[in-house]
Amino acid sequence: MSEIPETASGGVVWQSSPPGSIYDYIRVASFSIGPDGLVEQWSRRAVDLFGVTAEEARGKDPVEAFMPADLRERGHRRVKEILDGKEWTGLVPFRMPGEDRPRGIAEMYVMPSETQTGERAALCIVVDVRALRRIETDLAASQAIFGQSPFGFLLFGTDLTVKRANRRFATVFGGEADDHRGRTVHDYLGRAEADRMTAALRKVLETGESVTDFQIVGAAPGAKDRRHWSINLYRVHSGSGRPIGVAGLGIDVTRRHNAAREAASARRNLALLNEAGSRIGNSLDLEATARELLDITVPGFCDLASVDLYQGLLTGDEAPPGRWGNSHDVGYGAGSAELRRVAFASAVSDTPLRTDEGHGPGSGCCGPVPIEVGAVHRYPFNSPCAGVLRTGRIRTVLGSDGDLVQSTLVVPMTAHDTVVGLVQFSRAKGSEPFGERDRALAVELAARAAVCIDNARLYRREHERALILQRSLLPPGDPEAAGLDIACRYLPGTTATEVGGDWFDVIELPGHRTALVIGDVMGRGLRAAVAMGELRTAVRTLAQLDLEPAEVLSHLDEIARGLGAPIGAQQSRTHKNRGPELSEVYLATCVYAVYDPVTRRCTFANAGHLPPVLVEPGEEAMLLDVPPGMPLGVGGEPFEEVEVELPEGALLALYTDGLVESRDHPLDEGLQAFRRALTDPVRPLEDVCDRVLTSLNTGHGEDDIALLMARIQGLPSEAVGDWQLPREPRSVGRARELARAQLAAWDLEPLLDTVELLVSELVTNALRYGEGEIRLRLLRDRTLVCEVWDSGLVQPRRRRARDTDEGGRGLQLVGLLSASWGSRRTPRGKTVWFELALPDGEGTAEPTVEQLLSMF
Repeated sequence: MSEIPETASGGVVWQSSPPGSIYDYIRVASFSIGPDGLVEQWSRRAVDLFGVTAEEARGKDPVEAFMPADLRERGHRRVKEILDGKEWTGLVPFRMPGEDRPRGIAEMYVMPSETQTGERAALCIVVDVRALRRIETDLAASQAIFGQSPFGFLLFGTDLTVKRANRRFATVFGGEADDHRGRTVHDYLGRAEADRMTAALRKVLETGESVTDFQIVGAAPGAKDRRHWSINLYRVHSGSGRPIGVAGLGIDVTRRHNAAREAASARRNLALLNEAGSRIGNSLDLEATARELLDITVPGFCDLASVDLYQGLLTGDEAPPGRWGNSHDVGYGAGSAELRRVAFASAVSDTPLRTDEGHGPGSGCCGPVPIEVGAVHRYPFNSPCAGVLRTGRIRTVLGSDGDLVQSTLVVPMTAHDTVVGLVQFSRAKGSEPFGERDRALAVELAARAAVCIDNARLYRREHERALILQRSLLPPGDPEAAGLDIACRYLPGTTATEVGGDWFDVIELPGHRTALVIGDVMGRGLRAAVAMGELRTAVRTLAQLDLEPAEVLSHLDEIARGLGAPIGAQQSRTHKNRGPELSEVYLATCVYAVYDPVTRRCTFANAGHLPPVLVEPGEEAMLLDVPPGMPLGVGGEPFEEVEVELPEGALLALYTDGLVESRDHPLDEGLQAFRRALTDPVRPLEDVCDRVLTSLNTGHGEDDIALLMARIQGLPSEAVGDWQLPREPRSVGRARELARAQLAAWDLEPLLDTVELLVSELVTNALRYGEGEIRLRLLRDRTLVCEVWDSGLVQPRRRRARDTDEGGRGLQLVGLLSASWGSRRTPRGKTVWFELALPDGEGTAEPTVEQLLSMF
């Protein structure tokens, strides 16, 4: 009988014990002995214990049947004493019939009894000692596990109430272990967690599926800190397999949870720093760098964030050294200067972070006025944000009641002891508060972004300076040249690329000739722009000397090598411990061409540059076969010249590699596309330039693009006067006559006297100091040019005549009356020339009396 419940009327209801009761474990058997000492009754439990049926046992002497031979004598005495009315309890070894060796030990309880006739008999109760020992061992083990466990242990009944709690559980939740009987999980946990726990208990009880590491959060009675427990639940069964409840083992994993959270936070922070190192600062753009910072931190680190940079930083204003971050100065570092909001990001709301108005706890950096991206604003002097800008120290500001923000980290963006702006990281209410590790990470992220922003600022400044330098060295407006229609284009690379060293130039030479130059300094940045400027200036200087193209490139090569020469002894002495150092080696490519509009012949020399392209009327574009030579700065190799006669209406194109080469296509494909774009040169030259730029891939922005195009026109024969004069004194008068007649034919009578006088001086000098025949040539284009050729190699030199000298004033007179004059070497001698403005031009001022008298 497991229990005897009472009815409502107080009566007793008999109830059978359920299977798996304690009696099933103990295995109690019984039998009776009659007055004759033989077995009279044999229970079914005895059948199970001894393995002998009732038919086999009845009528037998139990001592002879079940006891070993060496114990039978003692056994008979005990039976006799029992039949005499004495009780006995003891351990008795027993065997199975037919076996010699003992099979087990039975604990036997023998009680005297009487038959109906009054004869003495005995009732024997037998228990298998092995079963008792197993029960004792199981009980001891259960008590040890349940009572001595260092973890909280609960046993819930089928009604989900606590049936038993161990001492460890009572230590945590108070009271004695027995005080917790009859309680439910709602007595220990909040409603939400208790409901989760109840559902888990019910599921385990119904399905028998165990639950491991079931996480619940709560606080022990009287404690404020929240604890984390890991619960393991499993269903408990009786011996017959009937569910009798659920066992729960609870482990306090608060430390483990905190350690895991700290580890996860550390991993997250390391991942953020790693991502920041790879993603921030790739664009070299201030605003883009700020956006990259927020892309990394929202929502991985915070819920809302914004970046403010000083307005002066964005507009390119230069602050005095040490002003940023100095709390004693007024300016960028004073905290109240103008800032521009350059970036904002939010994972919870599209509302911008609002401006800082207060400075006490709860006021936050979020006042009533939102700041839009791009807005220029100031923080009040006493506000937390202004204080952070002045001190350069991070500050945590709590959000106000009713605000979306729980707390904000206000972090200065400091690079090289310079505060460039401010970043605010905010977490919304419900998010985990910022910790010390978060503060350190915020400072590191802001510092990395600040360094990238400062680098972008420095790059922007250098880029703008190089751009200004580069633009200032390019020909202004549309260049003009005699016998040429010229158009040009220059496309800088994108702001993400540095300034290149591309340049082109159109230089007017004596005799209405024109030098066309295009070049590219290898490398990028301010150094390349400076080197380009030096080379361009050198080209113009050499061009005025009227040297041959190959000579010009040879001199440029020496200049380029000089740019990369050792720094020198003076700087070496400054650094005594260091030897002479080499500055950056400058290499450049260049094409130098000289065009003569009278002969329509062009002489080319190339220093490692792409070949010019020529398009003759009605023909396809072709690359001129000009020996490329070595780039400038390499040295050691002479340059070759190629002279090409250009037909009237032909198109000549000089260009840099940025036009025909990019990552998207190789050089050969670019050259083919360029030649196809020039197949229709009849259109106006400006339209041809536009067609080239629109048809080719010129938007890659990888390199600067320079394009110089010229359409050949040539001087008409009626604009040229050319005569050979014999080497005799009368040629002076003949030269005056020819010049007068030619000027009259050109309707240039206002220039007759001046030209007649100057031609007479030049021909006289050729007769006196020159050699061979004399050649006189007059060229009329935008100006009038007069040239006198002879075979002598001695160049004329202007000198100041003494008062007693009868001559020596001719070249002074030429210099006073002409717009310009000079001399140049030719393959067979020299040429002395002067130039006059046409009467419909600005003209040349007549010399004053003082200037004329100064010659005497």
